[in-house]
Order: sequence, then structure tokens, then C-alpha cells
Amino acid sequence: MSSIVVSELEYAPPGADSLFFDVSFGVSPGEHAALVGANGVGKSTVLRILSGELPADAGEFAVGGTVLTMTQDVGMSRPGDTLRDMLIEVAPPALRDAGRVMVAAERAMLDGTAAESIEGGMAYAEALTHWGDMGGYELESQWAAAARRSVKSVVDDFHTRLVGELSGGERKRLVLDLLFNAGADVLLLDEPDNYLDIPTRVWLEDQIKAYKGTILMVSHDRTLLERVATKIIVIEGSGCWVHGGSYATFPDARNRRQELLGDALKRWTDEERRLFQHMKIMKARAAQNFKNATKANAAETRWEKFVAAGPPPPPVPDQNIYVNLRGADSARRVVQMIDVSVGDLFLPFSDEIHFGERVGLIGPNGTGKSHLLGALNGTIGRHEGTIGFGPRTSIGTFTQINDRPDFLGRQCVEIVRDRVFDDEKSMKSLARYGLAGNARQEFDTLSGGQKARLEILCLELEGHNVLLLDEPTDNLDIESSEALEKALDGFQGTVLAVSHDRTFLAKLDRFVMITDDGEVYSLPDYDVAMTALSAPDRLATVRLAKPLN
Repeated sequence: MSSIVVSELEYAPPGADSLFFDVSFGVSPGEHAALVGANGVGKSTVLRILSGELPADAGEFAVGGTVLTMTQDVGMSRPGDTLRDMLIEVAPPALRDAGRVMVAAERAMLDGTAAESIEGGMAYAEALTHWGDMGGYELESQWAAAARRSVKSVVDDFHTRLVGELSGGERKRLVLDLLFNAGADVLLLDEPDNYLDIPTRVWLEDQIKAYKGTILMVSHDRTLLERVATKIIVIEGSGCWVHGGSYATFPDARNRRQELLGDALKRWTDEERRLFQHMKIMKARAAQNFKNATKANAAETRWEKFVAAGPPPPPVPDQNIYVNLRGADSARRVVQMIDVSVGDLFLPFSDEIHFGERVGLIGPNGTGKSHLLGALNGTIGRHEGTIGFGPRTSIGTFTQINDRPDFLGRQCVEIVRDRVFDDEKSMKSLARYGLAGNARQEFDTLSGGQKARLEILCLELEGHNVLLLDEPTDNLDIESSEALEKALDGFQGTVLAVSHDRTFLAKLDRFVMITDDGEVYSLPDYDVAMTALSAPDRLATVRLAKPLN
């Protein structure tokens, strides 16, 4: 049976307090369940425990049938790996082990450490034979089929083609295609939507809906969760609870649960006070007349048993993420681009962005959206055409993968102190972003969402009035995404954002779309943009859409 059963699971990172305890839930065969919760509560850790990567400190779990796992950073952490290296890591356990041995033996032959030894040659031959016996060559055929469906360029050799030669979305799509067609009973997917463009997210939704097996996934994409999740498992308050419906009804269900928990706790408190007062009255009566001693003892026993059973859980404190992007005034014309292009990614185009605009930069993966942001912020020096910023503009940048070498090896409070020059103000700022408990934690060890929150906090403290945002909500939990959206709504400045988050994009004013053919279009609103993304061949007939180049 392809079910997942988890009972009283507990885990504490080395040298730290429990990340969570008393996590219990079940996922029935064929259900597509989503794990949700604040950044850093342990969602990815639960998946790692279920996949066997991490040992639990307490509790039990059972996952029925064959299991395949995709980690949050698959293909992202080591762009110098080959596609074979990446795909071996998402193979079934026995094949994964055989593949690792084969790759290690091959590299030993190539670097000369084993080339002159009979034992080394035999080890490599044995590894190849074992790989074949375990079904490795059949798996390589599956890789080739998945690559034809997922990668724009032809993949001739998985042994030599580097992961870094594919866009982040192509890497994710390739892995997901392979997993959905592998026939596993259970899929454990950690943020499968990250780095995917909107057409591919729609493809992912279709794959999940059609999948006959069981899926447990972590995602912060509110649109995807509403469309595909049949059950919501919430990690919060160091434990968890389950909403047996879609995400569309989850916010109301959580609000109702919070109200009921508050009511139940109040009823418990009132009843404890009533039993205690009754016991005190009976004790006083027993002191005056010993015939009341039995009733007094019974009242005391009832009170003690009630207290020993303990109160119901209180409502879980909500995250109070408060983003305060103030901005400042600037000239009306903030950015002027004249015949701008980056390599052969897109054709030269011209456009102006004016003060106060919220512009979404959209299009399929690999079309050059992040490169255009890089050209605007100066991190990509080689571009054609002219880019000019108006007076009184201050540019702040959010990186897609939170790539901040200046943050590495430094504690959160140190990074913030560089910008506010005061320990107390630094701690208050971190608290507003839900990072007070991570103040002494180094940036490298934060979760992806915590890194994103810290980077946005730094943008706020630096006081820019032009924000270049590359996938700002990708790793943020839902509450943090909503806080960012609210802050941008009141931001006195200009925003240019690359995003595939449809809920986030719906808050923007207009859109610039880059197609696979390098054409650049100006799209006036969200509805037209979504139509263009779902049917790019209709761009010529989309009302008000116009090519910029």
C-alpha cells in the first residue's frame, strides 16, 4: 500500500532544541498532500526523515511501496556536476548506490589513481556490470526520453553535459519528468515548483492531478496548492494538524481552528477555577464539620485529576512578519532602455519604466529575464544598447538564489548591524521578520526562506527606491509572501520583478514578456499576461499587446 503513516515524530538538529515533536499524520494511497508552515519549522526535515536521509530522534513512520525523492536544491548546489551525477541522485536507492560506485570507479580510472592497477580496472568493470544488472541502462533510456521532453537543446551525452548548462527550470523539469514517469508508489517532493516558469507550473499541476500514486510535497505556491492538494498538513506549534481539504478552504479552516482552541482553553480555565473554588469551599466546611471531610477529599481529587490531564493546546501564535519598504521620491523616468540586448538571449528592445510602476518581467525559463536584471544592476557588464537611470535613484537587488558572498560566514545580527549600527535596533529589525531566534545563526545555515527574509530586510534598511527582484517569493513561506506583497503595495518607489508566482504577479501593474524566440512584448495587465504565457502563438491577437523590439 502506498500510504504514509507518521506517529509522534521528533527531531532536534545537533546541539539545538527540538525543531518539532509530536508530529503525527497519515496520507492515504493516491492522496496528494501538502506540507505547509513557516520557514524553518522543519517541513524539509520531515521529508528527509521519511526518505531515510535523516534519523528521527523519536517517533515512528512507515512509507509503503517504492519511494522516490526530490530535494529542494536538486541540481542547484553543484552546477559543475554532470547531468548523470544529478539524475543518479534521484534514482531508486539501489540504483543510486550502484551509480555512485560506478561514477567513483570511472573517475578513479580517469584521474590515473587506478589506471595502472589491475584491481582498479576490475573494480570499474564490476561497477559497470552491477549498474547494468540493476537496470542502469534502462534508466539511462528513461533519462534520454525525459530530456527530449524537458530540455530545449539536445542532450547527447549525460556523462559530459554539465548541470550548469541548463537553466534552473530545465533542471527541475527534467527531474520531475523522470520522477512522474518512473512508476513509484510514493513521491516526496520538496518545493517542486521553484525555478519553474508559469507554463511549466501548469504542466506540473497536470502531472500531479494525473498521478495515481501518493504524493507528499512542500510548496509555497498558493495557486498550485489550491489546484492540486487534496490534504493540507500544517507544521506549527512544534507539532502538526491536518486540514482534510484543498488549500482554497485552508485559511478559513485555520482561523476557525484558532477560535476553537481559544474557546476550549477558556472553557478549561473556567472549569479549573470552578473545581478549585468548590474544593476550597468543601475544605472550609470540613474544617467546621468533619462529616464534610469525605466530600472535601472527593472535590480535591476531582480538581487534581482535571489539572493533571492538562489544558488543551492554546492557539498557535501567528507569525508577525512586518515588512516596511519605505522608498523615496525620484525623477519620473526611472529607467530608460534603448536597443538593449544581452548576447543572443533576446532581440534589442527599448522601453521606459516610470516612478511608482510595478513591472513584471515574465516568460519561459532561459529567455534572459535574470540576465536583463543583471544588466540593469550592473552585475552583467556585457550587454548591447544603452541603460540609463534617472536622478535620485537608488537601486536594491534581490537575488534568485540568495547568492550573497558578503553574507557568508556571518551571523544575522552582524549583517543587520552593518545597516543600522545599533544592537538593539538590529534585534528589533530581525524580530519584525521572524528572525530574532536566528540572530546568532550564520547566514549559511539558514533555511532558504530565512535567507530570503534576511535579504529583503537588508533591502528595507538600505532604503532604496528602485527594487530589482529576482523570484522574491520562491523560498518565502506564504505569510512572508503576503507581508512582502502588502509592503510593495505601499512602497514609495519602483519595482521590476522576475517572478513565476501567479498570486504575486497579480499584484503588479504591467508586464514585459520575453518569448523563446527572443521577441519582447509589452502587456498591459495580468489577464493579458496569463493569456500570452499560456498561448504565446496568440500574442499577435492579444489586445493591446505590442512588441517592444
